[in-house]
Amino acid sequence: MAALQSSLRSFPVVALLGPRQVGKTTLALTLAEDAPGEVTYLDLESPSHRARLADPEAYLESQSGHLVILDEVHRVPELFSVLRGIVDLRRRAGARAGHFLVLGSASVELLRQSSESLAGRIAFVELTPVGISEVDADVGSVNRLWVRGGLPDSLLADDDGLSLAWREAFVRTYLERDVPQFGPRVPAETLRRFWTMLAHEQGQQLNASRLAASLGISGRTVGRYLDLMVDLLLARRLQAWSGNAGKRLVRSPKVYLRDSGLVHALLGLETLEDVLGHPVAGGSWEGLIVENLCAVAGTAAASYYRTSAGAEIDLVLEGRGSRRYAIEIKRSSAPKMSRGFGNAIADLDVDEAILVYPGKETFPVRERVLAMGPHEAVRWVRERLTGQGRPHQSSGRDVMV
Repeated sequence: MAALQSSLRSFPVVALLGPRQVGKTTLALTLAEDAPGEVTYLDLESPSHRARLADPEAYLESQSGHLVILDEVHRVPELFSVLRGIVDLRRRAGARAGHFLVLGSASVELLRQSSESLAGRIAFVELTPVGISEVDADVGSVNRLWVRGGLPDSLLADDDGLSLAWREAFVRTYLERDVPQFGPRVPAETLRRFWTMLAHEQGQQLNASRLAASLGISGRTVGRYLDLMVDLLLARRLQAWSGNAGKRLVRSPKVYLRDSGLVHALLGLETLEDVLGHPVAGGSWEGLIVENLCAVAGTAAASYYRTSAGAEIDLVLEGRGSRRYAIEIKRSSAPKMSRGFGNAIADLDVDEAILVYPGKETFPVRERVLAMGPHEAVRWVRERLTGQGRPHQSSGRDVMV
């Protein structure tokens, strides 16, 4: 909420982006309740709301002085050029910020249209699924978030079975209705198989040729499918560290599905016991931690480090003043630092390092290396990468788990 309010004070147009059902509309309407002036809300999936924009310039000009919220803006991409004209007129009249809030699932088309039409006039804010800092610090709450993921309706379902059913319906809807709006025509069954294969290989290095052979498509098509998943904020492509460490480095990116609940839904895993008994458990836990730490790291560069000799860091964050932080992620409740992590710390001469495990205690595992639980790790990264402590405002989502 704070980032959204700050952007609206500074830019005439703010785009709030995130996957479907992540809570964008809820957050926008919560902001509208607290806004000092009048707010106009249009859901562009509603025919009656779209009808108001038959003459978009005239209608939006009539809302001068209001914050106008345009939900599902990708439905009417031609609006971006209209917004540019209105913004420029208002700027000349001295009104410089807080005119339009547009909501949408991120896509190549949305970003291209807005960047070309509204360069210098628009700020982007990403709303991620519910994170670790938004749930209680007890192990049960963190495990529930891990198993069900952070999409609010899934996380807050009455039981694991209903949560899984919701996520399975979410996947079907994305494949059958949402993806065709954003990307090139992709057979739904092929894309589902691709999505499921990414779930099986959560946190692994991308092997495009193996995926292509399994799907009967080209390596270039694999890259196109992955680009689509990344653009829709459903997947993260974590690049390999690319500096000069005097070592032979692994260069392929690692790929994560960004919501652990969708990983488990694609693999048919309903309960914590199901997840813990599956080979994906370690990669899924790693993905949860990577996603949460990247979400609070601000503009820090994120990568992973691996050499052919086995030195490895799961997540490298590089922030202000070229300070470098190394994070190792373990699912074990009695974690031990791996030799490869120790070697990698020496290779990169990191400033500080932590080992994240599913507990609550913080303790040293080696000089300058602390083991800590997920909540403390999120706080630790936020302090070092953004200079902020615990957040003072909620995201606007009412999450009590």
